[in-house]
Amino acid sequence: MKSEHGGFTVIGITGQTGAGKSTVCDYMKQCGLAVVNADAVAREVMGAGSPCLRELAEVFGADILRPDGSLDRKCLARRAFASKEATGQLNRVTHPHILRRSEEYLRAAGEQGIRAAILDAPQLFESGGEVLCDKVIAVTAPESVRLSRIMQRDGITEAEARLRIGAQHPEAYYTQQADYTIDGSADVRDVQRQTECIIRGILEQRK
Repeated sequence: MKSEHGGFTVIGITGQTGAGKSTVCDYMKQCGLAVVNADAVAREVMGAGSPCLRELAEVFGADILRPDGSLDRKCLARRAFASKEATGQLNRVTHPHILRRSEEYLRAAGEQGIRAAILDAPQLFESGGEVLCDKVIAVTAPESVRLSRIMQRDGITEAEARLRIGAQHPEAYYTQQADYTIDGSADVRDVQRQTECIIRGILEQRK
């Protein structure tokens, strides 16, 4: 997985929900690395009046838009996650917009003289976002840990949390495609230690 950023390094972070990606990315911010969050980018590119939102309305119906032109996320979710085919349509519309904007942010970080930036993307491989990255790190945790975290984080029931977990790829999907793996079930200091060790190694290789 190679990018064309000269001496600037882009590191992808991915993994299952509740695995601990946020802890890893927060520590990277503390270390001075730029972090581009694909979920935040997604909300941005689906803003009122955006090309992405217009395409979604064409595919899923104009009533996914509120009277003020903003997205009714619950309405879209009901339709987009009703079947695998519908979810595929959602991804085909949104992923290109998210990747283009993410690349713009990564390029801007490189132009600021930052040595490395992080692309935090739960669907990094599904979207093809790994092509923007020089290296990819997968963050993993046992299902029991992820289940507890999701329930606490999102205020949902165990059944709802299990549905979210079941909708994702198994752990091996991420670890087999990534260059490095971080155990996100460890305590915060150990996660930071793992992260620091991997980042140091990546940047040493890129000198």
